Amino acid sequence: MQINFTGGSKSQRKHTESILHFCKSKLMPRMHSLELNVRFRDFGKDESYGYCIPTDYADAARPREFDIDINKKVKLRRLLETVAHEFVHVKQFARGELYESGRTNKHRWKGKWLPKEPTYWDQPWEIEAHGREIGLFIRYCEAEGLAKKHWVLED
Repeated sequence: MQINFTGGSKSQRKHTESILHFCKSKLMPRMHSLELNVRFRDFGKDESYGYCIPTDYADAARPREFDIDINKKVKLRRLLETVAHEFVHVKQFARGELYESGRTNKHRWKGKWLPKEPTYWDQPWEIEAHGREIGLFIRYCEAEGLAKKHWVLED
């Protein structure tokens, strides 16, 4: 897996790279052809923590290159959770579980086109990503010996 960074502090890049490798080992251990372009940026008035989309020129059916934007103002715990969340989306796109039609702005989830766009919290890909982000974060902290450090576990 290749990771390219734009912006962010040395600490943010170090922690992001580490949790990305951890998430890959748990969710897609045999997929080696991934390229991730991680950009730390100021989201301004957008209160989101991060985004993940296949690059414009990626294979639409099973992309291997992704742009991941992370809000550079978040604290470490939120950063780690957000990166885990966005990597779940990488897995969904790369395995063909999630497909987003750029022309019609419709989504296919696990082979079925959704008749209409559900609200954010009802989107099945977001339900999975939110559900898995905490487990990945906790397992990562345990593996890295961070589980007992309150500064990581407090938000």
